[in-house]
Amino acid sequence: MKTVLLSVLMLLSGVYASSQTPVYMDESRPLDERVEDALSRMTLKEKVAIIHAQSKFSSPGVPRLGIPELWCTDGPHGVRPEVMWDEWEQAGWTNDSCTAYPALICLSASWDPELSYLYGKSIAEEACFRNKDVLLGPGVNIFRTPLCGRNFEYFGEDPFLTTEMSLPYIKGVQDNGVAVCVKHFALNNNELNRHTSNPVVDDRALHEIYFPAFKAAATRGDAWSFMGGYNLFRGEHASYNPYLMNEVLKGEWNYGGAVISDWGAVHDTPSAVNGGLDMEFGSWTDGLKAGQKNAYDNYWLANNYLVGLQDGTYGEDVLNDKVRRVLKLTMRTAMNRNRPWGEMVSDAHRQSCRQIGAGGIVLLKNDKGLLPVNPAKHRKIAIIGENAIKMMVVGGGSSSLKAKYEITPLEGLKARFGKVADIVYARGYVGDVSGEYNGVTTGQDLTDSRSKEELLAEAVGCAKSADLVIFIGGLNKSPHQDSEDTDRLDYNLPYGQNELIETLYDANPNLVVVNVAGTGVAMPWAKKVPAIVQAWYGGSEAGNAIADVLSGDVNPSGKMPYTLYATLDQCGAHRLGDYPGTKTTDRFGNEMWDIPYKEGIYVGYRFTEKNNLKPTFPFGHGLSYTTFGYGKAVLDKTEMEKDGTLKLTVPVTNTGSVAGKEVVQLYVRDVKSSLDRPVKELKGFSKLEIAPGATAIAEFEITSDMLSFYNPASKSWEAEPGTFELLVGSSSADIRSKAKFTLK
Repeated sequence: MKTVLLSVLMLLSGVYASSQTPVYMDESRPLDERVEDALSRMTLKEKVAIIHAQSKFSSPGVPRLGIPELWCTDGPHGVRPEVMWDEWEQAGWTNDSCTAYPALICLSASWDPELSYLYGKSIAEEACFRNKDVLLGPGVNIFRTPLCGRNFEYFGEDPFLTTEMSLPYIKGVQDNGVAVCVKHFALNNNELNRHTSNPVVDDRALHEIYFPAFKAAATRGDAWSFMGGYNLFRGEHASYNPYLMNEVLKGEWNYGGAVISDWGAVHDTPSAVNGGLDMEFGSWTDGLKAGQKNAYDNYWLANNYLVGLQDGTYGEDVLNDKVRRVLKLTMRTAMNRNRPWGEMVSDAHRQSCRQIGAGGIVLLKNDKGLLPVNPAKHRKIAIIGENAIKMMVVGGGSSSLKAKYEITPLEGLKARFGKVADIVYARGYVGDVSGEYNGVTTGQDLTDSRSKEELLAEAVGCAKSADLVIFIGGLNKSPHQDSEDTDRLDYNLPYGQNELIETLYDANPNLVVVNVAGTGVAMPWAKKVPAIVQAWYGGSEAGNAIADVLSGDVNPSGKMPYTLYATLDQCGAHRLGDYPGTKTTDRFGNEMWDIPYKEGIYVGYRFTEKNNLKPTFPFGHGLSYTTFGYGKAVLDKTEMEKDGTLKLTVPVTNTGSVAGKEVVQLYVRDVKSSLDRPVKELKGFSKLEIAPGATAIAEFEITSDMLSFYNPASKSWEAEPGTFELLVGSSSADIRSKAKFTLK
């Protein structure tokens, strides 16, 4: 069908004046050759038209040449429902419901690259089915503060984990002919004042903490497009920041893909032209009114740019570079005749959603062996908490979805245990009763007029009468929780949940707390409560995934992708007092917030370890229903040449009675360095599946880049000769074995 449509377009436009297929349409020819051929045939107006939107989520292509439109979609957790041509309102389609996949932070918590590839492949299949070309994700910004409203869309606090878990996602998407759009480059670490934030970051922190995942996406991942952020950096907006886009991304990293603006992130023509931006979406410039004919010609990279090209203000070489990148993106996606048709909400997607959701759930604590649930002993189970019944797919900002279905935790637990145990439910608290975002509704009516006292009395009564209490609370995706465009107001659980958990524990100490959230929260009750589970926004299969883990049908194997601080003061961004920054003005006299990143490279566990702080749960922590014994870490050599490699092996034995998966984590410590370095840094991990009594070998290859730091004086990465220590363990705070070697 795609081939026929393109052929008809070309016949109508006269492209087939001869029987020979044009070079740009011949997919057997090299991509760069096709791009140059198409570029040579385009008029100046067509070149300008192709680099800005024609609707909310599409650009026009070149109809005269049969070059099709390019359609984008949010991302990154599922394919967003259709909106009106140039409005955010819903288009009212009845066939645009999707599979809602777990939040990316859940994927990261799996520490499983194979699940990451499956995630990317599955979501791309749904994008193909809906004829989408660019998926606006993944987001690879670093957790700097647990208050950031968009943390749930990212991969956590560590650059290595973020890199290694995002790359398979990128490959899975693009193997299906859909482009990723890696975002938000760079330093989109808070949603408060996001359009005016101006992070002040030293070069070392940039290169060691905030750049690595983006660099890997551009180089190792060959991501076909990047998205800039709303924020500023060094006083210039990120989407067309000369340093970020020209000097680093397209210069130092030699990136050949297209740079797309965030929606409405462009503010003037000269900066957008010269700052490395290739495509403009979502702007509302003067003269652009809803429904106005050709209103998109008023974008900053539209008529203003065309006039400047015609009068010599701008050179065509810069324009041609932009067009080349957009043509390359189009040829890889919309013009790819071999792209699969895809499928939507299939049985395979239901299963992959459930598998990813369960794979990311983290068992934080299980002191009394309350889990897995034992129906023979737990004949009556009380489920308490609003998050047990609240649908979470709708809300949170641009990642909000119109899911074909959503299994709530209560539904999942009833389906699993309803025939073997008496399940009772009490709400416990009333939080967010809404279920609407951008015209999509969950269909739930959670209105509850009972008083706080009545809700508490019901919950306590249920708890006292039960053999086991499972409290399912946490955050939700309403404003000032896990939500785009707002940060959280504080670190505590909302709606009085901390007090409720304490009361439930007093009523029945056989208490399991399931925390549904996309970022860290205070857990002042953590030492009391015997069992704590970190769940996430699990998408369509959320309830089934939680039931799989609580029942033991799936042995939990997730590990924390961020440090779960005891208090906000354990986070460097807050302990050093520079959040949310100081109000000032940019070069145009507009409001701007300078945010000094005073903690530098000391983000997350790097900060807590440097300052001897004990978090509630450390980075990399996660338990299992079995136990694992670590043997001695063995190096094949004790000395390493400058450009050489070492091999490290560690035997790991399942010392329990059930099969399980263990994430073996490798940290590197530089014993003596000319620059201050963290106590240790994650540089490898291996997820092993091990049968009871069996032993598996974790293998790691040690290379010099794993030992390097960024030297701001020389503007280069350096690995200094000397002694290094390799630390292998089950978390950043649970090191089981060590080995030393010398870098010559």
